[in-house]
Amino acid sequence: MDKYFLITIDTEGDNQWDLSNGISTENARYLPRFQDLCEKYGFKPVWLTNYEMAKDLFYVEYMRDRLAQDACEVGMHLHAWYSPPEYPLKKINQERDYLIEYPPEIMEEKIKVMTDLLEGTFQRKIVSHRSGRWVLNDTYLALLQKYGYLVDCSVTPHVNWANSPGCTGLPGSDYSAEPEQPYYIYENVLEVPMSIRKIRCFQKKRVFSLHDFLRECRDYLKGKEQWLRPDKFLSEKGMLRLIETVGRQDTDYLMFMLHSSEMMPGGNTSFTTEQRVDELFGCIELLFSVISQNYRGVTLKQYREFTATLGGT
Repeated sequence: MDKYFLITIDTEGDNQWDLSNGISTENARYLPRFQDLCEKYGFKPVWLTNYEMAKDLFYVEYMRDRLAQDACEVGMHLHAWYSPPEYPLKKINQERDYLIEYPPEIMEEKIKVMTDLLEGTFQRKIVSHRSGRWVLNDTYLALLQKYGYLVDCSVTPHVNWANSPGCTGLPGSDYSAEPEQPYYIYENVLEVPMSIRKIRCFQKKRVFSLHDFLRECRDYLKGKEQWLRPDKFLSEKGMLRLIETVGRQDTDYLMFMLHSSEMMPGGNTSFTTEQRVDELFGCIELLFSVISQNYRGVTLKQYREFTATLGGT
């Protein structure tokens, strides 16, 4: 069985975890380092691009060049709180907006604006998508279908986002019972879920106190959801265990994710210095070197083409 490696990057403004932060796109200047690392291993990242990044001239020119070399894919990532058009919501908290909190006609306008912007900017059909804050519903999926999207990667198996509300208090999506394998989530839209598995692994890099030690003991005994996504602890052990676990299963892909702003010192809350970003890249290169032994790098669009026999049209 051929095995494929999918690299998905939420390509967005600087430090969007800080609700008081304005919109800036300095992190675009730091992305070539990651693209170069991907190309070193023959991998093709998917830059899931939101509104402000699609307006950044450096980003646009750089991605046009890499697209011309078939070295990556540009997809769509929608942050409802900044993507036009504006629409007043009855906010009850300081959380970021979910797209599904807007009326259907506003949802459609936001998707249309983003799609037209990306397709006009990069002069190609945009077919891959990830939602902002991992949210989906049937209205959202129907609109993705309408605007020609063929593949989505918003589903996070084993994860329930209900306790992460939107600005109106609407709960997030519950994916705790969703499949780990690709499936057609809505008519012709193929869902390729994030690589998340429940594993048992004691991770010493996550231990700084007695409380941390007890938490790791509990997680080892009960199991814990592990993403193929570096966090502030940069614990390679858990991600390597995930890679090993998925490799033993009857599945043909691994999906890695990161935020573009995590590649810039201070563009996020986890990697605030050049040294920390260097450590992040060291961790990523270790993962890539292991994955490259058994997986072929492809884009989401390519993966969709390879798996068209799953039952869609």
